[in-house]
Amino acid sequence: MLFPHVASGAQTKRIRIGQIGTKHAHASGKISAIRKLNDDFEIVGIVEPDEARRAAVGSQDAYRDLPFLTLEQLLNSDALSAVAVETTVDQLVPTAMLCLQAGKHIHLDKPAGQSMSECRKMHEEADRRGLTIQMGYMLRYNPAFVMLFDFVKQGWLGPITELNAMMGKFADPSTRRQLARFSGGGMFELACHLIDAMVTVLGKPQSVTAFNRQAFANRDGFVDNQLAVFEYPDMVANIRCNHVDPFGFARRSFEVVGEAGLFRIEPLEPPSVRIGLDRARGSFKKGLQDVVVQPAEGRYDDEFRDLAKVIRGEKELRWDSQHDLTVHEAVLRGSGMPVE
Repeated sequence: MLFPHVASGAQTKRIRIGQIGTKHAHASGKISAIRKLNDDFEIVGIVEPDEARRAAVGSQDAYRDLPFLTLEQLLNSDALSAVAVETTVDQLVPTAMLCLQAGKHIHLDKPAGQSMSECRKMHEEADRRGLTIQMGYMLRYNPAFVMLFDFVKQGWLGPITELNAMMGKFADPSTRRQLARFSGGGMFELACHLIDAMVTVLGKPQSVTAFNRQAFANRDGFVDNQLAVFEYPDMVANIRCNHVDPFGFARRSFEVVGEAGLFRIEPLEPPSVRIGLDRARGSFKKGLQDVVVQPAEGRYDDEFRDLAKVIRGEKELRWDSQHDLTVHEAVLRGSGMPVE
């Protein structure tokens, strides 16, 4: 019978993991991170059905010396516990469902498809089987955001009154063509990271308004200049995504302002942090101050370290299915996409 193996619970041995897909923008970075965590993971193999793609990536450092398998071979591999799903966006959720039905925990890259109902079915399947879906929202493990989430949890910023964020880049013609396939443009594919962090800080918005525009000189169908406004009972949050920004990476930012302080991250990577407090808090003094944040060892290392702990039964994942469903609905609405 195809896909007979069911992932076990807590374990102490290295976790046997595979990757399906190499075409997601983060795919090579994810498998590189897993390779570094040799004490936690044993890589079973890679699935890439596109023969030309296999030939193109096979000699890259990220994939060198790793076996390429069929989907059936991977999911039937002995003691396989987890799969990193790194396909094109349209195949992320269908592939994740196959993995869940085979009893595997998954790391699922973002965003979780274009359908709210299919995303919901995926999480229902995982919850029913007691399996973990770790979404690939990389800012969750960014050390500046870890610090921000702690500030909010401690109440050091007071009641939140503003949240403003920006995530852009200057998209080349190839990137524009790829992203033009999504009616939600860059807000859907890129700024979803910011929306995930916003929901971590503020929870579910009451309503969402999307403003999607195209730059005057680039009428190619790609929505490249966007603003999403998320309304909460006592405030609004604003998230921008601009794919015609020549300084997009340097301008990426996330700012939370409360009645008792502020926390600003700019740029996001490597993170630079400025805080302001109306009184001393912990080791931080009153007033404005720049905070040195120790950069992460790798962009994706900490998320896979965390996933290993979850699979071994050492902890629960902080972001549960309800959070991820709230995020996905907010991503779709913020991108001006249908929610169905």
